[in-house]
Amino acid sequence: MSFSSGKPMDVFGPLWEDHARKIKERWCLGNDDVAVLAGDTSWAMNFDELESDFDFLKSLKGKKIILKGNHDFWWTSVSKMNKFSKSFGDIVFLHNNTFETEDFYICGTRGWLLEPGEKHDEKITLREAGRLRFSLECWRKTGSEKPALVFLHYPPVFGGEENSEIINALLEYGIKDCFYAHLHGSTAHSMAVRGEYKGINLHLISADFLDFYPCKL
Repeated sequence: MSFSSGKPMDVFGPLWEDHARKIKERWCLGNDDVAVLAGDTSWAMNFDELESDFDFLKSLKGKKIILKGNHDFWWTSVSKMNKFSKSFGDIVFLHNNTFETEDFYICGTRGWLLEPGEKHDEKITLREAGRLRFSLECWRKTGSEKPALVFLHYPPVFGGEENSEIINALLEYGIKDCFYAHLHGSTAHSMAVRGEYKGINLHLISADFLDFYPCKL
């Protein structure tokens, strides 16, 4: 969203023109449903700029679970975000935790993108893999038979590069479905790895890839 930041979303291509209207019209969730927003929720730099975008989210039915994307510069500590979000309906944050729904547990973290030909940032990769394991461990400790679904912002595999730390964590915990975003535009979409990868079903859920319809699980 970009209601108060002055940064139009159509920089990502014509699919993003009038995106707020598309989201509003195609939001088919009810009050008891749960939506996971896989990062890059707002261009805002701080909570003041974030208010307009969260007002929009408040107008949409259902509980929203938000994880961090690479453009979410407003993201601070979970305690500060929880305090801010109290005025905007049922909004919670996926960060070193897990959330139970009727059929699943929701786990995840931002992740990290390994750019083809670029130097690998091992420190960030290990940190994000650690956060993912912590989230998955929260699920495992429940002892529930409900499966965990993993949500990342960055794709765990892209351009022939695998984020092995993330993939290994998914395999370690027996995760069957992993959802990710970040990739925008037809060129990036065409490069996305979707379907089964090492026994894990990878799903691209970027808003423009889904034509701004929620992905029903």
